[in-house]
Amino acid sequence: MSHSSGPGFLQRSVVSSFIFLNAERETKVALFKRSNKVSTYRHCLAPISGYIEQNETPITAAWREIREETSLNSHDVNLWRKGKPYSFSDPSVGRQWTIYPFSFRLVCCDEGGRGGKGIQIDWEHESWGWYNPESIKDDEQFGGVPRLEESLGRVWFEGNMNEGASKALIAGLEQLKADHQSGFNELTLAALRTYQDVITQMQPENSTKWWETARMVVWHLWKNGREDMGSAILNPFLELLAEIQGILHQSLDRGVEWECLQAALSHHIQRQIDMPTRIQNSFAAYVQSKFVPIVQSKPKASLNILTLSASSNIRNSVLDAFAAVPIPDLDLRILESRPLYEGVSMGSSIISAFQNKFPGTSEKHLKMTIYTDASAALASKDVDLVLLGADRISDCGAINNKTGSLPAILSAKHISPNSKLLILTALEKIAGYGVDDDHNQELNDPKRVMDGWLDAGVKGVNIINDSVWNAYTGDNCVIKVNNIFSEWVPAGLVDAYICAEGTLDVSGIEEKAEQVKQNIERNLQYMPFLPGLLDISNV
Repeated sequence: MSHSSGPGFLQRSVVSSFIFLNAERETKVALFKRSNKVSTYRHCLAPISGYIEQNETPITAAWREIREETSLNSHDVNLWRKGKPYSFSDPSVGRQWTIYPFSFRLVCCDEGGRGGKGIQIDWEHESWGWYNPESIKDDEQFGGVPRLEESLGRVWFEGNMNEGASKALIAGLEQLKADHQSGFNELTLAALRTYQDVITQMQPENSTKWWETARMVVWHLWKNGREDMGSAILNPFLELLAEIQGILHQSLDRGVEWECLQAALSHHIQRQIDMPTRIQNSFAAYVQSKFVPIVQSKPKASLNILTLSASSNIRNSVLDAFAAVPIPDLDLRILESRPLYEGVSMGSSIISAFQNKFPGTSEKHLKMTIYTDASAALASKDVDLVLLGADRISDCGAINNKTGSLPAILSAKHISPNSKLLILTALEKIAGYGVDDDHNQELNDPKRVMDGWLDAGVKGVNIINDSVWNAYTGDNCVIKVNNIFSEWVPAGLVDAYICAEGTLDVSGIEEKAEQVKQNIERNLQYMPFLPGLLDISNV
């Protein structure tokens, strides 16, 4: 995509994808020497780069360029990190560039990929090689394309941080990325604690550089941890960053400044720790006011609830509300939630918590049934409540949650028309400016699904497995296995949002979304990196 801008300049948006090899002792990055057949920067070293085509997202363009220019596919490289985009002008070629940096990890032969042997360059390059990332410089002697070092630094933060801070951030990102069972509160706490660990390792010496790095850490926690929890993680950090900026502007004594920074971090972490209790109290109040009369009018006073996946917030809210109301029986139905079976883990934790909370002599009784995901309609019979969490909430009230949420809700609404869908959530999950309202699906490694089939010895699974691996061989039959972790539920299906502030309807969510937008706008003057963040929903 291009159009004229400025004095004869063309605006061009391009992707720059760095391919990393993580050897046992040394990290290397591949650079490609551009041929004399390309239109710009001939014979310069560069990552895999190319224009973003019309109606194409940056990440889609990155994958396309890698396939075209190296022959590597999704079996050979894994997406590692997304870098913050930036723009600059180059009068020598008459271009205004907007760069979208990405990094990919090469899959070695012993991991199922083709390793470096799979790299087959096309006409755009004349050669390629492995380089130490620390050797890459933005100078004429190195021979790279303009801003090569800067693009690299946006996906390889290790070169811009001390070793302690870098290790803390790497560990935190790996924890977030691997955790597909914890809910919002646990993940946000993990992100905040990672941030505290990183900040503790980088006491400010140069305030300007320190502040730049502190903001970039937030970018990586937002985009390179669990991006499907993006707004939930970003919103608490917006308030924290504004508070940190205020501390830095006071020109305090270095020791006092450091104590204030640590106190701010601790305060935000404690507030996150307290949030589940406030949500649980709101849910108990809702059940007491809305459902006790309904349940007590039944022939058998039982509160029937359907849920799925794993959420300590839902677990504790259900048991606390059950303890607080004069209802003797709790009929809890849980969908197993494949492929990780979080529902089974949820059931186990509920049993333990129930036995601790209600001794055998108690007048409270639990009946818990775990259903297969395909049995959502059967599990919905006579339910009073469908309880879900939310990974994200759009500014119009739609929710993003574990795959299987929408079938469960539709089943309940059809089988038990009087049932209510309640979303137990924190308002921090509400997106501003449509950041998370693109409703894109998060595709994940199909191996997690297929491993279950292989372990169970499903008939014919090897044919499927072989076909998936040959998806890019040019055969006329392409087989895919989609492992989609989350899906969107329309706001029109939601009856109430239960949050720390009380009970809200869709209009309350829309009002809060507007407040989020205003909060971002207020903070723009203090955080100039935010406009870039808000303009890349599809990165």
